[in-house]
Amino acid sequence: MQLYHHPFCPHSRFVRLLLAEYGIEPELVEVRVWERKPEFLALNPSGETPVMVEEHVPSAPGAAIIAEYLDETRGLALGDRRLLPHAPLERIEVRRLVQWFHEKMFLDVTEPLVRERIYKRYMKSDQGGGPPDATALRAARANIRYHLKYIGWLAKARNWLAGDRLSHADLAAAAHLSAADYLGDVPWDVDEDARAWYARVKSRPTFRGILADSIPGMPPSATYADLDF
Repeated sequence: MQLYHHPFCPHSRFVRLLLAEYGIEPELVEVRVWERKPEFLALNPSGETPVMVEEHVPSAPGAAIIAEYLDETRGLALGDRRLLPHAPLERIEVRRLVQWFHEKMFLDVTEPLVRERIYKRYMKSDQGGGPPDATALRAARANIRYHLKYIGWLAKARNWLAGDRLSHADLAAAAHLSAADYLGDVPWDVDEDARAWYARVKSRPTFRGILADSIPGMPPSATYADLDF
């Protein structure tokens, strides 16, 4: 199995966490989507990460499609540790939250943070590179406070974000927060329940690969790999 990804693409991080929970170690192929390389566009014409390629299977583009494919092909083997609930009504809540983090939180927070502070470091001027947009960063840093409070509200009311068990929802939220946390842009003092929930997720052995990611010349924040932050 190969996973075409970028280390700080939150959707890619979500799939990496999923694969780790399934005990799968894919070959990671880093993609810089702004380069628009033809061989990657052949796998996913939208030019977005992640894309999963498995032998004798068509390429699976996008975090949601990959997550559903993994559940359909490997979910039952996890038994009571299945990451997507058996009950249809419980699945609705998990999928609702996954969509919230992958779409709402992504647009509000992680997309501008990652684009402005990481991607633009490597992009040429004709690809949109240049200095970070201070206005976009201010908006993202203001928006993340709202999302932290929502995560904290969910974590206080439930054992995990979508219910009694760890699910896709927890991994999606953690993937987005981890990208922002590397940059030091998560104000953890905003909500203690959100912080405690994230500490639980980050302490899982499956999170180790994410915490090993780094950017040359840009060290992670003090809280990034600290399990007792």
